[in-house]
Amino acid sequence: MKKIVELKNVSKSFDGELVLDHINLDIYDNEFLTLLGPSGCGKTTTLRIIGGFESADEGDVIFMGERINDVPPHKRNVNTVFQRYALFPHLNVYENVAFSLREKKVPKDEIHERVTEMIKLVALSGFEKRSVTSLSGGQQQRVAIARALVNRPKVLLLDEPLAALDLKLRKDMQQELKNIQKATGITFIFVTHDQEEALSMSDTVVVMSNGRIQQIGTPIDIYNEPVNAFVADFIGESNIVDGVMLRDRKVSFSGHVFDCVDSGFGPKEPVDVVVRPEDVDIVPEDKGMLKGVVTSVTFLGVHYEIIVDINGFKWMIQTTDFVDVDEHIGLYIEPEAIHIMKKSEYSGMFGDYSSFSMELDEIGELEQIEELAEEAAAESEPEA
Repeated sequence: MKKIVELKNVSKSFDGELVLDHINLDIYDNEFLTLLGPSGCGKTTTLRIIGGFESADEGDVIFMGERINDVPPHKRNVNTVFQRYALFPHLNVYENVAFSLREKKVPKDEIHERVTEMIKLVALSGFEKRSVTSLSGGQQQRVAIARALVNRPKVLLLDEPLAALDLKLRKDMQQELKNIQKATGITFIFVTHDQEEALSMSDTVVVMSNGRIQQIGTPIDIYNEPVNAFVADFIGESNIVDGVMLRDRKVSFSGHVFDCVDSGFGPKEPVDVVVRPEDVDIVPEDKGMLKGVVTSVTFLGVHYEIIVDINGFKWMIQTTDFVDVDEHIGLYIEPEAIHIMKKSEYSGMFGDYSSFSMELDEIGELEQIEELAEEAAAESEPEA
């Protein structure tokens, strides 16, 4: 595939604080790429540098083979959909979508053809004369996407565009965005802190933390083969324990020696061991590789989420089998379910569910949404 955007050794600081630390990234034609990470990781700054709204302190931004560091946003073949859609409240749906084409003096017949095509693409046919202020949040987002796509950019940047929508509408729009991207063949660069959103929509996921890229890969690769404890914890749920690689395909952790499928580590090398909650089988205590006591059980409809104390370390298990609190159980883990990672700066920071609760998880998500809303309110309205 052809490269559309290249970031080469890009760094950026604000008020002396390093926000991007020598980022290198290749983005390809007709790719849906997602920049994923917690608030403050540098993902939005990366997007704004691609769009020309921020300039890099170091490094180069290459667009279709040409350096565009000094090219202003309106001269880049890139359009942006922001967190707030910045629609013109005094114009109807049709005129919002047509606005930039009228500014460029595009012939009237061509304007009508292109606007009609985009409105149909975003499933708003029949809404042409509606005031945008009368539309729902999801409909307003569709108008913003149509307005951005009507210019036929090579790249569309999307800065957390689903953050303000309710859960069901977000899920509907995730599929819609993916369909629109495939229908147009335009490269989408999407920013989110929502792991499920990134996994469900993307061809490529770029996981970021502390201004650095931690891992680039397909959603399946990112989930099944995380490179460090941060990625393993941030993408879904993970039990992450200290282990020792005894030799190829043999690892010791939690007081037991396990067969695994990993190799290439040094003899007796300390490692981080990842086991996903859904990959653990509950068995009778006397048949378990590991033994523990159940400390909590939460019914989530499709499965139970069970916390098990194993020698003071709390494991999460996701299973359709019911066990009760205080029950002593065994755990069985297949070799393919064990993933070995090199020790990193994130070792020891994640993977123990001693403080886990659904309530704490929801509070954390609400705080993140509130923080995003405050950031959006602090920004000035983008120019159309």
